Amino acid sequence: MRIGLDYRPALAAPFSGIGRQVRALETHLAELTGTRPERFGGLPLAHPLRASIQAPAADVALQGQHRPRQRLAFEAAFLPSRLRELDIEVYIATANMGLPLGHVGGVRQVLLLHDLFQLTERNRHASPWRAATYRVIDWASISYSVYRATYIWTPSHFTAEALAKRFPRVRSRVRVLPNLVEPAAVEAQPIADLGKGYWLAVGTREPRKNVARLVSAWRDARRRAAVPELVLLGAAVDLPAELRGCPGLRFLEGLNEAQLKGLYQEADRLWQPSYAEGFGLPVVEALALGTPVASARGSALDEVTPDWAPRFDALDVPALTSLMVDLANPAPREALRGPAWALRFGAAAYRARLGELLAELRA
Repeated sequence: MRIGLDYRPALAAPFSGIGRQVRALETHLAELTGTRPERFGGLPLAHPLRASIQAPAADVALQGQHRPRQRLAFEAAFLPSRLRELDIEVYIATANMGLPLGHVGGVRQVLLLHDLFQLTERNRHASPWRAATYRVIDWASISYSVYRATYIWTPSHFTAEALAKRFPRVRSRVRVLPNLVEPAAVEAQPIADLGKGYWLAVGTREPRKNVARLVSAWRDARRRAAVPELVLLGAAVDLPAELRGCPGLRFLEGLNEAQLKGLYQEADRLWQPSYAEGFGLPVVEALALGTPVASARGSALDEVTPDWAPRFDALDVPALTSLMVDLANPAPREALRGPAWALRFGAAAYRARLGELLAELRA
């Protein structure tokens, strides 16, 4: 089975959560018997991957692939004809949208839908005009791909149910493929000037990540107890100005796989404060390396957080402050039960479920 894979997220942001899932999907598609994945994406003219990726002849900036003009050229002008030329049997769009525009006979189409937060949440954009424009484009693109797809794969039952409620006509075509989570096969590289025993939170950009409330609670907790320093994997500009300069608060960006692994391993605890998550990748990534977690209740976090982990109301800052004071002392490592829990999202489980979904496509 020749499978076309939308590789654009992995090209634009290879170490992001979605980028890593696209690369994981490629790896396990290649390992399954009878499948041949073919990568599709846009690239600059001199990019070294041009020989191994199906790309338009035009010069496409890696960070510009999500822009409407570039997407239209790729999905309407380039993709349908190239799928026919290569006799692709299955095409998988990997970023909530992006199936070919127009009819492509004989190609079964799969949409990897991570979440619906582009439609249901207030996302961060450079201006109100851009936010309004992208909301219309996102609605049209996601709706088109949802109705066009032969099957829609979601990483959680939470996302599957949210999709079925908003688009009830596609309920019978929704399937759950939990994300693959396994530590990178590289030696962990600790951040040189960071030390050990800090608290960690991953992701700051979108309001649903709820990092401002987390930092507010942490700042208040440090006034009451010897609470560890807090490291945020994200940008300071994503926080309100009055919180950016809190003593003991650190920001990190642009880490590679080895540095990210080291960041998790050296943390005393991961805090996941999101009030809306389609999966909750950092929770399982931390547990896989034995790092304790504390997680907000609700959304897909209820599916990926073990019952022994501390939980909290994402919107209740005083209660979160009290929990932080209670957990101020260093936590014992989850050396056994953390990695054991993470195995349900590991390579063996992922490959088995992927095989079932491909068998359904063949049928």
